[in-house]
Amino acid sequence: MDGDPAVEPELDSFSLTLPLPYRVALVVVLGVWAWGANLHYLSLVKIDVPTLIHYPQRASPRTDLPHHLSTYRLALLLTLPFSLSILLFWALSHRNPTLVIYYDFLPISLLLLLLVIFFLPRRFASTGRSRFLQTLRRVSIGGLAQAHDGKFGDILLADVLTSYAKIIADLFVALCMFFSHNGSATKRPDRACGGQYLVPIIIAIPSLIRLRQCLIEYVRVRAANRRSGGIGSQGWGGQHLANALKYSSAFPVIILSALQRNMTLNHDAVGLTEKSLYRAWLLAVMVNSLYSFYWDVAKDWDLTLFSALRSPSKVPHNMPFGLRSRLCFHTKELYYIAIVLDLLLRCTWSLKLSPHLDHFADFESGIFLMEFLEVGRRWIWIFFRVETEWVRNTERGVLGGPGQDDVLLGEYSDDLGDFGYSSGKDDDD
Repeated sequence: MDGDPAVEPELDSFSLTLPLPYRVALVVVLGVWAWGANLHYLSLVKIDVPTLIHYPQRASPRTDLPHHLSTYRLALLLTLPFSLSILLFWALSHRNPTLVIYYDFLPISLLLLLLVIFFLPRRFASTGRSRFLQTLRRVSIGGLAQAHDGKFGDILLADVLTSYAKIIADLFVALCMFFSHNGSATKRPDRACGGQYLVPIIIAIPSLIRLRQCLIEYVRVRAANRRSGGIGSQGWGGQHLANALKYSSAFPVIILSALQRNMTLNHDAVGLTEKSLYRAWLLAVMVNSLYSFYWDVAKDWDLTLFSALRSPSKVPHNMPFGLRSRLCFHTKELYYIAIVLDLLLRCTWSLKLSPHLDHFADFESGIFLMEFLEVGRRWIWIFFRVETEWVRNTERGVLGGPGQDDVLLGEYSDDLGDFGYSSGKDDDD
């Protein structure tokens, strides 16, 4: 809790109002509300999310609260201390830089309290929190349950972690600054805290988790084919490798971003010109964003947009253009809006290409907005990813039995298969 006036002018107006630890807490609390909204709307359209993720059966299903209300109750429990803490912080600090730095123990205490709430016994969605922590432990090392043990839930959580990667890194930065000598968690964020490469490594961990899960799936498919003596219904596993490649494409972006930051601090440390490094970064983010957008639409959501654009004359008359034959949501416009939003939010990096907004992501407010938009994109993605899994399972009649794989290849033939129509045959994930 350093009151050195030399550092105080570095606190921008946004950080005076919403210091880094409060930003982390805010996104975590909003994330719980968002998951409740996911469960709520999906239940309204008759999609049973607990069955899909193999959620444990409740002891009293008739008297227990619906899952979304239980989640809302937990979200409210998290919101109350957050609101009280930040109001007290504002009342004490008055946006004064010295006081903002001094009272850093308030947001750190809040983060500790939010963590403790997840371990409260017996009440406030205890079953859900226990299941979440159990899944998180398995997923944190790239583990993946078998299909009948809730594999889809593991994949869903691991994908969410990739969107929270920078939030997790900010949590580390806040704690690192708090425990540093003469440090403060509410100073201007020092994203080199702990070393220049530690934060990029933390950001890369969620993508490494999903990469390992994809490789586990590939190994499982190969083992199943060896047992059967041929290529089974899931193919040879090639799509798992393609999915792994998608997550691998995030690593060049992370590495090049770190090199750019280090070049800003030390022009001699990188060994590349600023222009060449920028071009390499631009190519890396374009590949990652467009590949990920394609995968979201064509594989995670089973929509036929790309094959329909390639062969519009082959679109079946009973199928909305670019979508699929069975839709659970009430209007097809929702799918088109989701596609457009996914593309725009996947490409928020393009703001740096504007001569007027090229430094937008260098401001703390800009960094937070980019992180918030990515979490919002993931929230939208969950609706359609869960709906897709529900369609796959119900069409194959396997609900209550082994779940389906992460992503499935339709039979790409010259007819309906060109548009990802589900034939009831599982190709290679």
